[in-house]
Amino acid sequence: MSVQVNSTRSLSHRCAWETFVKIRATPLIVILTSGVLAAQAAPQFEVASVRVSSEQPTTNAAAAGVHIAGSQVRIASLPLKDYVAIAYAVRPSQVIGPEWIGQSRFDVSANLPAGATRAEVPAMLQALLAERFAMKAHRESRESPVYALTIAKGGLKIKPSPPAPGAPAVPNAVDVAGAGSAQGVSLNLGGGTTFTLADNAIEAKRITMAQFASTLTRFTDRTVVDETGLASGEQYDVTLTLTSEEYQATLIRSGLNAGIVLDPRALRFLDRLPSNPLGPALEQAGLTLDSRKSPLDVIVVDAASKTPSEN
Repeated sequence: MSVQVNSTRSLSHRCAWETFVKIRATPLIVILTSGVLAAQAAPQFEVASVRVSSEQPTTNAAAAGVHIAGSQVRIASLPLKDYVAIAYAVRPSQVIGPEWIGQSRFDVSANLPAGATRAEVPAMLQALLAERFAMKAHRESRESPVYALTIAKGGLKIKPSPPAPGAPAVPNAVDVAGAGSAQGVSLNLGGGTTFTLADNAIEAKRITMAQFASTLTRFTDRTVVDETGLASGEQYDVTLTLTSEEYQATLIRSGLNAGIVLDPRALRFLDRLPSNPLGPALEQAGLTLDSRKSPLDVIVVDAASKTPSEN
């Protein structure tokens, strides 16, 4: 996943703020694995280096990403919180620990051992975090507020995407790209799947409901879970029109979810709006976000070193 992240300015005179839109690791989790291998049986990278990223998020621009091709794994400029999320197959919002794990960023360069598969990368990251950061963590279930993505009473108003000619059944590499600016956010999740927030609209192409829910999580105030009951591999095209306020709130929430310190005026603007500004827009597709409480797996970081051990 190669990600370009740019600074953003307020979209109106009512909301002056500066932030950047950060592409989180959630889509990669879906691509790599649907579960986590037991820690005691975790394989390890053949070789791996961990370094503090040369460009920390104190500047107006940053880049972050993940690329896996063949035996090479390259992860650039992600905070420790995102590495934990990938390693334990949860969303970053489900990682609990000291504030610094969402701030300091690191680069990982590693090689897979012979015969290893892409699905083993999360388990290898678990072992790497324990070795280089002396990280100790545990998994627990907590009752948490969530949004359940469901089909509205009037029924689904979108249709499955037409078949993509010539698309490989299994991609040879994980290479997801994204960009964010004051003009919006665009994601290329690979395999023809895209998600764009721009010009007061959301447009998604060839996206599964699981991917759609995961992506919506970074634009809302809580985790979104897929409860549509639609076939897991079915892809859809989704187009939603947002009001100017909904659009601004969605961009601001994305920055807030990324752990960025925003101008107080941006937070006050957000406070004046409903907690779920995307709710009305989703009705255009025959979808709803229902507020619920649900047990969620969380990863609690009990201890970790701020500086990785030498390679």
